[in-house]
Amino acid sequence: MSGGGGDGPAAAGDGGDRPAAVGGEQHGAGAATGLLIRSEGAVRWIVLDRPQAMNALLYPQYGYLVGALEEASGNPDIRAVVLTGTGKGFCTGADLRSGAGRPGPVERVPGDLTRRLRRGAQRLIAAVMDCEKPVIAAVNGTAAGLGAHLALACDLVLAAEEARFIEVFVRRGLVPDGGGAYLLPRLIGPQRAKELMFFGDVVTAAEAERLGMVNRVVPGADLEQTARDWAERLARGPTRALALTKELVNASIAGGMDRSAAFAAEAAAQEVNMGTADAQEGVRSFVERRTPDFRGR
Repeated sequence: MSGGGGDGPAAAGDGGDRPAAVGGEQHGAGAATGLLIRSEGAVRWIVLDRPQAMNALLYPQYGYLVGALEEASGNPDIRAVVLTGTGKGFCTGADLRSGAGRPGPVERVPGDLTRRLRRGAQRLIAAVMDCEKPVIAAVNGTAAGLGAHLALACDLVLAAEEARFIEVFVRRGLVPDGGGAYLLPRLIGPQRAKELMFFGDVVTAAEAERLGMVNRVVPGADLEQTARDWAERLARGPTRALALTKELVNASIAGGMDRSAAFAAEAAAQEVNMGTADAQEGVRSFVERRTPDFRGR
C-alpha cells in the first residue's frame, strides 16, 4: 500500500544482507534513509534496505528515492539504474505499522490526502518513468501495493523465481494508488487488471511473466548478476537514444497521443538524437564495419 511522500536528498543507508558491491563505489551512509546507493562503473544501484519490514517505505523515503533517481537521471556518468531490495521483500508499499509511514495531523484539511499522494507515491512513480536512464527492477521477493507499481513503472523487470506480486489494496478496503490503475491495464489489459485489483490474489513470478508484467524470471541466486549484466549492456549503449526511445514509448502508451502526434514526436526525437556524438559514432562504425564505442554523449 502507499501513503504520501516527503522531500529529501538522495542518501544511502547502511545494513546487512545486501547485494555485494563488487567493484562498486558506496555513496554516503545513514541507516535513517533505509537506502543503499552505490555505483558500479556507469551503473547506479538503488537498494531498498529495510529487510525487517519487507522494505515497506517510511514517509521520508519517497523523497530520498526521488532524489536518487533525479540525480542519476542528470548525471552524465550514470547510464543505467538498477532498483532492488534486500531480504525477502522487494517493497511492500507504505509502512502502515510505523507512525513514520502515516505522518501529518490527525485532523485533515481537505486536499491533504491529494497533496500527499502527489508529493509521495505519484511523484515517486513519475520519477522512475521520467528518469532519462533505463531503470531495471530486480524484484527479489514480495512486491505488494505500491511496491508492485514501483516495479511495473521500471523500463525492464527481472524477477526472482520466489518473487510475488500482490494488488493488496482491496484487502484493506482501499483504492489502488501509485499509478496502479494507470500502469497495470497498459501491461496486461483492463480485464486482467480488474481481476488482480478486485480479488487481490497473489501472482507468482511465473504467472507475472506469462501475463506480461515482467520481462524474465530467473533463479533467485542469479537475479543480481542478471540485473548487472543487463544494466552493463545498457550502460554501453547510446544513452541519449535510449532516453528518447523511452520517452516515445511511454508517450505512446499514455493514450493521449494519436498517430500524427506520435509520428511528429518520433521525428523530433530523431532530430535531437542525430546531433549526438553517439549517433555519429553509430553511423561511422557501420560504415567502417566495426563495433560502435558509445560514450553516452
